[in-house]
Amino acid sequence: MKKDMEEIKKTFNRMERNVLILIAIPLPVFAMAYLNVTGNKVDLGLPQLPSIFNYFALGLVITLFFLQAYAFNKRVRNVRKAAPTFIEKMAAYEKATNFRFWQFFWVGLLCAFGLIFYENPGFTIAYAINLVLISLGKPTPYRIINTLRLTGKEREMAFEINKRD
Repeated sequence: MKKDMEEIKKTFNRMERNVLILIAIPLPVFAMAYLNVTGNKVDLGLPQLPSIFNYFALGLVITLFFLQAYAFNKRVRNVRKAAPTFIEKMAAYEKATNFRFWQFFWVGLLCAFGLIFYENPGFTIAYAINLVLISLGKPTPYRIINTLRLTGKEREMAFEINKRD
């Protein structure tokens, strides 16, 4: 039991670390793009891209929002059906969460590059939506319990994840 709990805590801590890294990298990139577009513009010598890429990139961002939700929910549904032990459920949840946050990562970078190249405020709105979705999807014991629909002993183990030894 104690060894299982250590494994679960290790999985959660690894997942939390990876999520924070995937959140942190696009943030300064977008901030620099935003500051350049809204403040004193520095000529970066960027090439002029065709405007079709503006709409393509914004469409790709919106598509990625829907794809991450669909893929995450599908993976979680499969976890609920198939994973017999809590350790296996947590490992599968970690994979689903990492995949989801990789998509948020690419959305953040795409928004930054779209903003810097096209100065389209739609990319700022998309990045704000991305931050809201990141905030709503960041793994916590409560979200794990609700998402995996844990009951009984598994639920108690999930609450133990953040407790210090």
